[in-house]
This record gives sequence, C-alpha cells and structure tokens, in this order.
Amino acid sequence: MSLQIFRTKHIVSHGEAIHGLKRCLSAWDLAFLGIGAIIGTGIFVLTGIAAATQAGPAIIISFVIAGLACAFAALSYAELSAAVGGCGSAYGYSYAAFGELMAFIIGWDLLLEYGISVAAVANGWAGYFNNALTAIGIPLPDSLTKAPMLGGIINLPAAAIILILMGLLIMGVKHSAKANNAMVAVKLITITIFIGIAMFNVHPENWQPFMPFGWFQTLPDGKTTGVLAGASLVFFAYVGFDAVSTAAEEAKDPQRDLPFGIVTSLAFCTVIYIIVSGLLTGVVNYSELNVSSPVAHALTLLGYNWGAALISTGVISGLTTVMLVLYYGLTRIIFAMSRDGLLSSFFNEVHPKTQTPVRVIIICGIIMALIAGFVPLGELAELVNIGTLAAFVLVCLGVIVLRITKPTLLRPFRTPLSPLFPVLGMLSCGALMAFLPSITWLRFLVWLVIGLIVYFTYSINHSKLADPD
Repeated sequence: MSLQIFRTKHIVSHGEAIHGLKRCLSAWDLAFLGIGAIIGTGIFVLTGIAAATQAGPAIIISFVIAGLACAFAALSYAELSAAVGGCGSAYGYSYAAFGELMAFIIGWDLLLEYGISVAAVANGWAGYFNNALTAIGIPLPDSLTKAPMLGGIINLPAAAIILILMGLLIMGVKHSAKANNAMVAVKLITITIFIGIAMFNVHPENWQPFMPFGWFQTLPDGKTTGVLAGASLVFFAYVGFDAVSTAAEEAKDPQRDLPFGIVTSLAFCTVIYIIVSGLLTGVVNYSELNVSSPVAHALTLLGYNWGAALISTGVISGLTTVMLVLYYGLTRIIFAMSRDGLLSSFFNEVHPKTQTPVRVIIICGIIMALIAGFVPLGELAELVNIGTLAAFVLVCLGVIVLRITKPTLLRPFRTPLSPLFPVLGMLSCGALMAFLPSITWLRFLVWLVIGLIVYFTYSINHSKLADPD
C-alpha cells in the first residue's frame, strides 16, 4: 500500500478531516509537553529502587546511559511521525513503514506498555499517598499497601486510584496545554523543594562505595544487578517523550521545533535525574531507599516531616495526571485498532451520552486495578521497559527502511547522521533489553505469542485498512 493511500484510509477510518492539524505549538510548548510526559514515577519512585537493588550511588551513570538510548530513538521517532503524517502513535505510522503485521505487533506492544505503565505509576502513587497519610498520623496497615509477593494482601490505594480514574474517563475528561503546564509546574516545584533541603544535608560517605554492584551481573535467581541493569530499569523514567515527536503536524516549524523539544526535554530531565539521584544517595545510604516513595522517605529520615508531606502532595497531584494521560492513551489505541478491524468491533462502541468508549475504559480499568493491586512495582516497570525498548528498536529500523524504500518521501524532520543515529538507537535499546532479567523476557515473549495468535486467527481476516475497497 502506498503512503498516500495509507494516509487517506487511516484518516477517513478515524473520522478525521483530510487536511492537516492546526500548527500552533511552539518549540517551548513541545519542550514542556516532553517534560510533563517524562517526569513521573521514574524520578519519584524507581530512583530509590534502582539505587538500592542494582546500581547504588552509580545510579547517576544509569540515568545517563538510558538517556542516550532514548535520545537516539527519539530522533528516529520524530522523523517517522513527521514523514508519515503524525498518525498519533507508533501503531499508526508503522503500518506505512512495515505493513499490517508489524503494525499489529507494535500496536499490541503499545497495549502492554500503556497498560502496565498505568499500573506501575499507580504503585508509585500509592506509596506517596500512604506516605502523606503517615505524615499526618493515619497510616494504612502494610497488608493494604503491599502486594502479596511483598507480604501484604493487596495494594488497595493503587487499585482504588485506577478505579476512580476509570469513572472520570467514562464521564469524559479533557486535557489542555494549560493543564499540562500546570502539572509541569507542580512537579518542578516539588523537585525544587527536595533539592533545596537535600543539598544542605549531604553526607559524602554515603557515596562510598560508588558502584557496589559493578557494571552488570546475573544472580542465581535470574535477576540482574549493576549499573547497566539499573539503566534498563530507570529507562522507565524516560517513557513518554514520544508525546513530543507525535506532535509533528501541530508544530509551527517541525524541522526546527521537534528536535528542540525532544533534545531540550530529554536533556533537562536527564540533568534533573542526575541531581536528584545524586542528592538522594548522598543524604541517606542507598540501601535504605528500596521503598515506593524514596524522595519523601529520605526527607522523613532527615526529620523533615513537613517537607515529606509537601512533596508527597505534589507528587500525588503530578502522578494522577500522568496516569490519566496513559489510561486515556491506552483506551484510544485499543479503540483505533478495533475500528481498523485488528481487534473485535466489541471495543469500538461509543456511549451515546458521554461519547466515550465505555466498554474499553471499564475492561481496562478493572484489569489494571487488579495488576496494580497484586503485582509489585519493580516487576511492572521491567515489563513496561522491555515492551517500550522493543518498539524503539523497530522505530529506529523504520527510519532506515523508509529511507531505502521511499527515498523521495517528504521529511519535514530528518534524523541527523542517518543511518548512524538510528543504528546506535537500535544497538543501545537492544542492549538495554539484554540487561533485563530472563523472567521479563519470558513474560514479554508470551505476550507477543498471544498477540500473534490473535492476529492470525482474527485480525488478518477482519482488517479494514487492508481492504482494497
């Protein structure tokens, strides 16, 4: 199928106008979009877990490695979304680059990424929520805040917040640039408060040994440790930058503004991550950070209960918005795949009153609430990361494929030093996948096998995009 035919079919099937979107986003709008999407559970939660179990104070090196891998992938992501027409997700434009089967695989991959991301962020949200309750003297019992694998019964706050968001999405929740900027402001104020307190309470001896787990090693139980394993885990902290590259059609000058938005947001967040992780491992020993709210926990250990409560409040606000956006994105991908015939038409029904896909929202909400309540955060984050890294490898490959098969295609943004940067993106993201535990690979492969069964038993016979009529 030609790119032009794909564009027309995809746009018409999604009920959108043939003409392009309004170009209204400036370079700084894109940068704030990226910062708003990136800063979340990764910095406020996974920093402590990765430092305590995998990298120690050398977690700052893990953040640099993960950031570089993301930078290569982001530039490739920008070229594909700009060239194919900004179809809204990797699922949309991968159809043009690779064909239907690969589009389905990436779409199926995105379902894993978005769905598990919501559950993972809910785990982080629950940790800070309980920390805030503890600060005011009404903590929840461990049995209601920990998954069974961690000695509890259920992580009730994590499951409950997803069900609350489910109700909000059913009613119809709208987001705007102002709301995103407000979210970014809340997060940055929260981080500033922590930096302001922590920088006067650093004990350099906490940074020794700097690299207690080495670069990489596989433990007898199959789990991995070391700086490189830490990079594979904290990669989750960068998930979300694709929100910048998919805004190609709405950027005023995509060839100039897209790279600015991507590089600025990634560079800013990487610097923030290095500062926060450095201070976090400097104020308390890394071995004490294996908790779901390490930033607030560190301030509590320092005796700043008011600071812990304030940070918890800010983080709760920020993570709630992140979950809402991820949840919304998940339902839209399922809705789009269903409307394209790759998933059952059962999922593309819209409620006549609320104009929302209520069936998808409810089913996703219940499943994600159960996952968030019964699966620990670390397991969730690793599963999200392998799915996202796999998609990034394919995105980088897509740039190379389209450069060969469609050399005359209009590219408002071009990845610099191609094919070097796309190849580096494939190698770096592939390497981070290799450093993930074997059990994570097994779960990922099982998910892909299930997807292929769905495709060859249903999707291939019901696809609307492949229909010549």
